[in-house]
Amino acid sequence: MPSDDLYHELALTLLPGIGPQLTRQLMSYGSSAKNVLNLPPGKLQRIPGVGAATVKILTGPERGKALAQAETSLRKAEKEGVEILFYTSKKYPSRLKLIPDAPVLLYYQGPADLNAPKTLALVGTRQATEYGREQTERILKGVLPHQPLIISGLAYGIDIMAHRAALQEGLATVGVMATGLDVIYPAAHRKTAEKMRETGGLLTEFPFGTQPDRYNFPQRNRIIAGLADGTVVVEAAAKGGALITAELALGYDRDVLAVPGPLGAPSSEGCNALIKSNKASLYQEPKDLEQLLNWDAALHLPGKFQPPPSYLAADFTADEFALLTVLMASKEAQMDDLAWKAQLPIHIVASLLLGLEFRGVVRALPGKKFVLI
Repeated sequence: MPSDDLYHELALTLLPGIGPQLTRQLMSYGSSAKNVLNLPPGKLQRIPGVGAATVKILTGPERGKALAQAETSLRKAEKEGVEILFYTSKKYPSRLKLIPDAPVLLYYQGPADLNAPKTLALVGTRQATEYGREQTERILKGVLPHQPLIISGLAYGIDIMAHRAALQEGLATVGVMATGLDVIYPAAHRKTAEKMRETGGLLTEFPFGTQPDRYNFPQRNRIIAGLADGTVVVEAAAKGGALITAELALGYDRDVLAVPGPLGAPSSEGCNALIKSNKASLYQEPKDLEQLLNWDAALHLPGKFQPPPSYLAADFTADEFALLTVLMASKEAQMDDLAWKAQLPIHIVASLLLGLEFRGVVRALPGKKFVLI
């Protein structure tokens, strides 16, 4: 049986009405999921954002149901070789921690490193054309020297073309699913998904048994955008999931590229509009992508993703440098976000920030926000 910590972490995420933001808030005050689930009502009510309804969920019958479901899920995960990654896990994707609406828990199956030095998402319309297939294959051949982890959504069209082309080129590829790991959707892609399990991976935030509800797909798209250094929109209609993913990536300060298509072609309207509005850079050749993502410069340590440092770790404690790393990757951050992303209790973060402020390293802004000086 996996660790006691993971058992309680999973149970916390399975409670109804306890979303990612509230989970992080509870963890910042309780230090561990086990502590949170064992706090008495009086102490729970003193946590900001926790009302009577939340206290009832955390201490009532729902708590027992969540613990039982967690035990069942852990046994299933162990049997099927599924890793369950809470946001405090070292294996949790570092890039994903940098987005404000990241899931607090992931289910992962496969050998690919989610913290690979270089990652690239390819997305597009489900009604892909031969032109889209050709461009997808061309892009993956072009990035082959960089050996990036290829990310997409396992859907019809450009997504499955990207996964299959990656497999053909020997690149690791991860499919981000809108279902539980035991529900391959669409079923027609099962054979490809099985190959990806062997050399790449399958990833989801949804528990075992989750069916392909239409609301899950936009939610899934934020993980695709958050996992990638850059997103390439290969073909896209005027509206659709690929454009949602592109907008999410832009909101996360990630680079977006788009492949231009023939004027008047419905399958390229979205790409051409992204380029015209300067939301996406034009992709014509691998050099476009390499320059935009700075892949020619060796900014990352082998095997791990790290924001490019502008401070020396030796000049700070490990906890201080964890906070600086988060701030280096974003223009500004609130104290709660810093605590979550650096995986430190909020009272320690408050003390560290005060010390860094006195040393002239960070500056406090209104709303408990901080920036590097």
